[in-house]
Order: sequence, then structure tokens, then C-alpha cells
Amino acid sequence: MYVQERVYWLLAILAVLYLFSFWYPLLFTAASVLGVLAIFMALVDLVFIYRPDQPLKASRRLPDKFSNSDLNTVELIFNSTYGKSISLELIDEIPVQFQKRDFMETLHLTAGETKRFSYALRPLERGAYVFGHLNVYAYRSNGLFKRRFKFMNDQMVKVYPSFIQMKKYAFLALDQKLTLPGMKRIRRIGHTMEFEQIKEYIPGDDVRTINWKATAKSAKLMVNQFQDERSQPIYSIIDAGRVMKMPFQGLTLLDYAINSTLAFSNVALKKNDKVGLVTFANTLINHLPASKKKSHLSTLLEVLYNINTGFLDSDFSGLFAHLKRKVPNRSLLMLYTNFEHMSALERQLPFFQRLAKKHLLVVIFFQNTELDALLKEPAKDLVSVYQHTIAAKFEYEKRLMVKALEKHGIQTILTKPEDLSVKTINKYLEIKARGLL
Repeated sequence: MYVQERVYWLLAILAVLYLFSFWYPLLFTAASVLGVLAIFMALVDLVFIYRPDQPLKASRRLPDKFSNSDLNTVELIFNSTYGKSISLELIDEIPVQFQKRDFMETLHLTAGETKRFSYALRPLERGAYVFGHLNVYAYRSNGLFKRRFKFMNDQMVKVYPSFIQMKKYAFLALDQKLTLPGMKRIRRIGHTMEFEQIKEYIPGDDVRTINWKATAKSAKLMVNQFQDERSQPIYSIIDAGRVMKMPFQGLTLLDYAINSTLAFSNVALKKNDKVGLVTFANTLINHLPASKKKSHLSTLLEVLYNINTGFLDSDFSGLFAHLKRKVPNRSLLMLYTNFEHMSALERQLPFFQRLAKKHLLVVIFFQNTELDALLKEPAKDLVSVYQHTIAAKFEYEKRLMVKALEKHGIQTILTKPEDLSVKTINKYLEIKARGLL
């Protein structure tokens, strides 16, 4: 049983009336009548809210899994069997990862009514989230007491990499012949060599593709038609070292890379390419061989769910040795990492050059958006000038890194963390359209 605030106001009024009745005796009678009415109201209120049966039912409905960095809906359902209208105060024990301790909502239910209430949560970490009790305080609108109900203790939901983002970008795997807003046409260089069919020659076809044997049999000029090469091996390589711990807008660079990998892999699978995954830090963490099975995306999701960053430097020499041994065929390697200094890149550049000799390597690293925000602010004193100079130096080094990689024939993506998925998918589609792999 919980006492409402109006009970204390009522007791205070009674105390004042009894106090002043010492000088004005009529107030004693009024206070006594008011006290008896208050006791009667309290008894009626207690009898109403403390019915012997279960007058209120509530449940919490959670999705099968939460999508990291996206809004996820939690639905609460309430059913009242009280004979009159009832008011409810809701306090849901939200998982500790959200650090949200002020959640309280109010609902009003009529007699026998069922009502739904929903709210959204945006997780910023992968892992298991446990919901505690759903606490409901029932009371009459003019009542003096509340009754507490407890429902749905210890419900767990797992937070996976952003599968909402994955579905959002899945349309990019559609046929490039479709005209979609925001999609640009990319001129194809040469043609791929995966045979599709033999068709009759029409003016404009490449004469180099004439099939003379088919022409002799049909007495018509026939040409071979080719299509984009499929089942090409593509690996997402994620650096899980300390450089990927840097947070932007609540998410670490590792989480951005994981969300992008999932969205990019979904597009590549829809393009009938083989998708694989390698994660590493100071040692190799995971190796998932390239596959184009439909169930492969679920396997990829489960592997990405458990990846965490460490505090040690990443071993690119070990990565090179592993890829040389385990990935013998020419593949597209999408390497997610980060460099803040030119010297850091120069230490790893020899390994990138060796990888680029055998594979098509795309190095993906990040702009520091906090420095961009600092550079946009005007410098007002000597300290600000010093900070602007250092920030400009870091930004300049990022551009030097891009030039250094491109000088050695290595594809690069320098992007803001929030633009990572779009730029990664566009780079993949560009490589496919140009037939570079």
C-alpha cells in the first residue's frame, strides 16, 4: 500500500483545524466530521483497489532482438477488470545500459478496458540487455492510496548489429538498369567475361564477341552476351584494436564498422557474390570463409554480435600472413581501420602494398568529426589559435594518407562515421560496375 500526497495535505488541514479549535470550539466539530469522512473515504478506497482477485493484468512485449544504434519499440499492454475507471502510474525497469532512471508514465483505463502503450529505446552497445520488473501503481483519480503490481521480471533481449540499417540499404542491390533517385550512372570499362547467352547480332554489338560456330549453324550472325561476374570472393576485414575504440555520437568506430559490414554484406549477397569476414587485433579473432548461401548472413550476424575492441595495437603483419595462407584467390578486401598520424600509416604501408599485389584492397578509415566542428568555430584567443592549428594539421595528415595509399594503387575511403555504410556500398558498386575485381 502506498499513500498519495493528498493524504498528507488532509492530515495537515485536520491538524490546523484542531489547533485553532482551542480558540474557536466550533472548529473541533468540523474537524471531527472531516476526520470521519476521511476515514470512510480511505476504507472505500482500500476496498476498491484491493479486490481479492487479480483486477489488473499487464505484459511487456519485446522484439526478438534489438538493432544497435536504431530506435527499437517496446510495447506494454494493460487490461483492467475494475468496475470503474482506474489510473495507472508505470515505472518500467529499463536495462542498466541505458542509464535511464526517470522513466514514468501515466495512463487512464475505463472499466474493463485494454490499452496499449509503447516507447522507443536506442541502444549504443551490443550484448544482452535485461529488463527488470514492470511496476504498475493503480489508484482512483480521487483516491487516497495506491496499489502496486509487479509484472514481467528478468526479460532479456539481445542487441545485434544494425539489421535495420542493413534492410535500409538493401535496395542498392537492385538492377543498375533501374533509375532510382540519388543513383548515378557509372561508365563501364571493358566488359566482364562471365557468359550469359548467345543472341542474334544487332547493330551496336561488339563485333569481337561474334560466335562463329553458332553463326555457321544458324546462318545468322550470332554474338556471345556476357554479364557481371558473380560469385566473386569479398572479405570484410575489421580492425578490433584500440584505434577502433574512439566514440562518435555514442557509438565506437568498431560499431560503425560492424553496422557497415552487415549492410554491405547483405548487398553483396544479393549481387550473388561470396561474402567472408576476418576480424583481428593483436591476434586473429575470427575468420569466416566467403560463401554466398542465404543462411550465411545469419552466421555473419552471430559472429559480429560478439566482437569487442581491446587496448593493444593491431598486428597487420599477422593479418597479411593469415590472408596469404587462407585466402589464395584474388578477392576484394574491405579493410576497416583508422589512422590518426601519418607515421602510423607508414608502419603498415608495406603490408598494404603486399596485399594489393594479389588482391583488390580498399582501406577504409575515418574523419574526426570533432575536429571538423572545432575548425568551424572562430578562434577568439591564443589557446583557440593553437587548437585550430593542431586540428588543421591532423586534418591535413588525413588527406596525405589518402594520397599515399592511392600512390601505391590502393583504393581508399575517407569518411565520416555516420556516412560509412553509404560510402562503402557505393565503392563496392563502383568496383563491380568498372570490372576492377
